[in-house]
Amino acid sequence: MEQEKEIICKELAAEYGISFQGLVSEQEIIEKLALQVGAIAAKGPDAFFQLMYRLDIAEKKLTAAMIDKQAAIEIAKLIYNRQLQKVRSRAYYKKDSNNDDELGW
Repeated sequence: MEQEKEIICKELAAEYGISFQGLVSEQEIIEKLALQVGAIAAKGPDAFFQLMYRLDIAEKKLTAAMIDKQAAIEIAKLIYNRQLQKVRSRAYYKKDSNNDDELGW
């Protein structure tokens, strides 16, 4: 789990310029990400929705999060969870591809 958070922090730092000092909690990641969500939303709806589309955030979940009083936090949670899915998926398929001798040319 710590390794997954570390990967997510590196990706968020590269993508959004968010800096993380040492080991951070999931809550700290989400809080910093919420600030970025607010900044992106302030640029206008086009930039915001383009980001949500690129991250493949489900429309139903996004709509529900936007209604919440703490919309930025809820959207940041959606982004964090989506990034976590991607990290786990990459790890799973990387592990799987190492065992596939037939495709290793």
